[in-house]
Amino acid sequence: MDRKNKLLSAFGGFAAGLANGLLGAGGGMFLVPLLQKAGVTGSRAHATSVAAIFPLCLLSAALYLFRGQATLSDALPYLPWMVGGSLIGAWLLPRCSSVWLRRIFGLLMLWAAGRMLL
Repeated sequence: MDRKNKLLSAFGGFAAGLANGLLGAGGGMFLVPLLQKAGVTGSRAHATSVAAIFPLCLLSAALYLFRGQATLSDALPYLPWMVGGSLIGAWLLPRCSSVWLRRIFGLLMLWAAGRMLL
């Protein structure tokens, strides 16, 4: 890995961790474009992002639960639906073209930005 990619990886990893801890699993917004810039294909970049975010989510969740800022009872009603959505998303990912993945990801980022700004 050359110096430029090492710097991008360090910045992207830090930004993903910061976004995940601060915003709740927002690290993919940094990792997917970073991975694609490093030459990783669209579906692989999304899948790798999920794999990288998973331990960060566990750590953030543990910290929030330990400090009493979240409870399992608050999260429980959403978990079955999230598991179902995750299974369907993981099934769909390899079936989507890179063009559609970029479009869907971009629309999701625009929607999130709109919600945050308004």
